[in-house]
Amino acid sequence: MENELQKTFLDTTDIPDIQTYFVNQAFEFQELMMMYSCAIREMRTKLEVLNDELSIHHQRNPIEFITSRVKKPLSIVEKLHRYGVPVSVESVEKNLNDVAGVRVICSFIDDIYTVADMLLRQDDITLIKKKDYIEHPKDNGYRSLHLIIEIPVFFSNQKKNMRVEVQIRTIAMDFWASVDHQLKYKQDIDDVENVDELSAELKDCADIIAQTDRRMQAIKDKIYPGNALPQTNMDKLKKLTIPLNNREL
Repeated sequence: MENELQKTFLDTTDIPDIQTYFVNQAFEFQELMMMYSCAIREMRTKLEVLNDELSIHHQRNPIEFITSRVKKPLSIVEKLHRYGVPVSVESVEKNLNDVAGVRVICSFIDDIYTVADMLLRQDDITLIKKKDYIEHPKDNGYRSLHLIIEIPVFFSNQKKNMRVEVQIRTIAMDFWASVDHQLKYKQDIDDVENVDELSAELKDCADIIAQTDRRMQAIKDKIYPGNALPQTNMDKLKKLTIPLNNREL
């Protein structure tokens, strides 16, 4: 494992002293990544159980699919370096909230808040931070509900609360975000002619997609007026914010 970690980091030259990061904590780093991976499994299980239950009681699945990932070691180092904090196993836990990430793709806008509400009502879930980019989209048009959640994971000799970032969005929101990511993270994007115009076009596309989401929601409400998912207090959830001592989402 130490050789693999060294190989991962030694090829990187844009971060000072990259060779020294985690090399002396190779086992601890591997163990921490395992813990984040287990936290993802716990979170996925909770979401899958909710989806199965709702499919029985309401004859449809609000969750279309779930994806997940553990942040790559190099990305972890780069983010810690960007924050100006120490690069160590302890610093990863203290300063990063998105090492473990779960993305939930729903059919309709109200499904997003229903799934979030049902998840947050579980007594072993602790909400650390919420960012509602559906109610308050980013300037570039990005929309999604972001939750930083702590979930207990039981190991052979301890129970450890692990943080997981859960992003919940519709199929349409996910389509836009994926395409935007591919285009914006093109290495030579700054060399593309009329970048500002292209960014404006992407923002227009995001607004059109959001309007389509709202229209699809209205159509669904007409088709299934008596078969809605359990009512959630959306206004309360949308207004809920909890201060976070660590980094923002």
